[in-house]
Amino acid sequence: MAGSVHDSAIYHKLFDAGEASKLFTDTAEVRAMMIVEGALAKAQGELGIIPELSAKAIHRASLEIALDPGGLGAAAAVNGVPVPGLVTAFRDEMQAPEHAQYVHWGATSQDIVDSGLMLRLRQLLGLVETALHETVRTLGTLAEDNADLPMAGRTYGQYATPVSFGSVVAGWGQPLIDCLADLEGVKASLLVSLSGAAGTGSVWGDKAPALRAALAKGLGLGDPGRSWHADRSPVLKVAEWLARVSIALAKMGEDLTIMAQSGVGEIRLGKAGGSSTMPQKQNPVQPAVLVATARHAVGLNATLQGAGMARQQRDGAAWFTEWMVVPQLCLAAAACVETARQMVPGLTPNADAMKAAFDQSQGLMQAEALSFHLSSHMPRPDAQAEVKRLCKEVISSGAQLQDAAQQAFPDIDLSPVFGPEGQLGDAADQARAFAKAARAT
Repeated sequence: MAGSVHDSAIYHKLFDAGEASKLFTDTAEVRAMMIVEGALAKAQGELGIIPELSAKAIHRASLEIALDPGGLGAAAAVNGVPVPGLVTAFRDEMQAPEHAQYVHWGATSQDIVDSGLMLRLRQLLGLVETALHETVRTLGTLAEDNADLPMAGRTYGQYATPVSFGSVVAGWGQPLIDCLADLEGVKASLLVSLSGAAGTGSVWGDKAPALRAALAKGLGLGDPGRSWHADRSPVLKVAEWLARVSIALAKMGEDLTIMAQSGVGEIRLGKAGGSSTMPQKQNPVQPAVLVATARHAVGLNATLQGAGMARQQRDGAAWFTEWMVVPQLCLAAAACVETARQMVPGLTPNADAMKAAFDQSQGLMQAEALSFHLSSHMPRPDAQAEVKRLCKEVISSGAQLQDAAQQAFPDIDLSPVFGPEGQLGDAADQARAFAKAARAT
């Protein structure tokens, strides 16, 4: 097995991260760092920190030169960071030493690596946002179309009270809307990093703030107004949001796995997997991918949070941990989102199976409604006690609660109690409210 499912010829299509896969390759990292070096030189030329002619030459070369990532490995092993090797290779490839000497002027490796990462995270968030909007809109339609379709509500895996399939779908989709609402704040944490060796920008003197602002503008990133070399909050904020998205989607995956299981069959998946030996199997592969990738993202996020306590002005171990964790977390979340985007349009409720659950429950889902209905005819504690007695009797005998209740209380009209359609509460309203919110995203 490959070191990562996303790098595996066997598994990468199962855990499909879509276009996000292209953002976390050595080539993409080198390209991002080259863009930062070019934008830095351009900003320095405009501020008179380096000769403007050299700045233009460096900026142009950063767009034209394609460095081989493999050529940076030996230097990275020695230096613990790829930037020294990248700068040397960049200067060599320019073949203009009079200009190349100004490459990376006053910057430190972390400025280049972190700013390059922010460029790639910006692209990732854009891809995830687009896929989430599509998924939310599809869920909104599904919720609205099934707002009044009764199904068994379950708590602790046991029958509770009736809900509607539309309200269940709304429960899947609303957390995604909340995540989308929070996304602008997450995007605000995409910050440029430029503060030099120990975070003081001392090489650039009083031009340091202007240079940082100019680089931020040139790259389309935020200006933090400070150094964040040892404050990993910008990275942690993005990671935490991606983990939240994954968790929300995994809840849907967990529910679908149960709904699709043999003996329940309340949902039909548009795509199911087969078994190597059992021809009857229709495995809920896509829901399982949602759960597995979310578990991976959550675990990685915990590791990343633990590495957030960077020592002093720069912490090599904490930084190295990010390099191992962030790409995997991003791809896990992207795979989760992409799988949901492909899966949701194929979801079809099985109304017959949902109705069968009410028949199989012996009317016990109406027990709460019955106790409240009887409370208008007797004290509430007495009503609760009577219904508990009837439930035990029904469970023991295999009878229906409606028949037992009618026999026990022949003079009380029980028609408002039994029948799933009359006990949905505001389930349909929840479904339609979500559908409206989904259309507005």
